[in-house]
Amino acid sequence: QVRLVESGGGLVQAGDSLRLSCAASGRTLGTYAVGWFRQAPGNERAFVAVVSRSGTITRYADSVKGRFTISRDNAKDTVYLHMNSLKPDDTAVYYCAARTPQIGVRPSEYDYWGQGTQVTVSS
Repeated sequence: QVRLVESGGGLVQAGDSLRLSCAASGRTLGTYAVGWFRQAPGNERAFVAVVSRSGTITRYADSVKGRFTISRDNAKDTVYLHMNSLKPDDTAVYYCAARTPQIGVRPSEYDYWGQGTQVTVSS
């Protein structure tokens, strides 16, 4: 079983950047595809980005394409979400999740979840 811990959230202004980290323990993260999801108050958890086990395949939600980049360092058992040009609509709790073997875009496809990190973007 893999345990996931997110970090890097915070309060920023519109146009700023943040880098979220998802650190794994318990099992090698390279075994899993890892996705980022977000959930704003009153909304369902929504797909943001996913990266394959090797890092060669990525997918993004249309709302973040061109602004967010997902990457991974399997040697550090960590996946990152680089967020640029942040907007108030990006405000949410961000979660990382792991599944194997293939990438997925639906929360129901994921077996392991972190506790989330809050990102707040002020206008």
